[in-house]
Amino acid sequence: MNNEIQAKAFVFGDNIDTDLIIAARYLNTSNPTELAKHAMEDADPEFVNKISKGDIIVAGENFGCGSSREHAPVAIKYAGISAVIAKSFARIFYRNAFNTGLIILEVKEADKITEGDTLKVDVAGGIIQNITKNETYKFTPIPPFMTELLNAGGLMEYAAEEIKKANI
Repeated sequence: MNNEIQAKAFVFGDNIDTDLIIAARYLNTSNPTELAKHAMEDADPEFVNKISKGDIIVAGENFGCGSSREHAPVAIKYAGISAVIAKSFARIFYRNAFNTGLIILEVKEADKITEGDTLKVDVAGGIIQNITKNETYKFTPIPPFMTELLNAGGLMEYAAEEIKKANI
């Protein structure tokens, strides 16, 4: 996991559901590269053409609501997004994000961030600097076990490491 991220913000509103993140018409594949081509397509058809590797999605309340599909955080991660910052996340998306190795951060001041702002994120320290606006936002650091999942690259990678350690 990258503990320090500096990138441009792409802003979405409240209640961005998993259908907006990756439309159901693309769920006939689990290929991450293919899913990435369609990340956020129904929210912004040009999204994948506008972003650069490492950029950050910022949203309002209840990001990732809707159906439970790991395809959603996978599409975001493989599109090159380094983190998602939101005021709050749907609980199933929250866990699916960690399971797939996608950094997500709950930030109550997320609505102060605007499209194109340059953000510097200290994941371990719980601080986001909005370089564009010269503002600082704090968030609760990621819990230790979730950090382990992110450092491993996701749940499957974490489990594989644990099996190796146990010589199973």
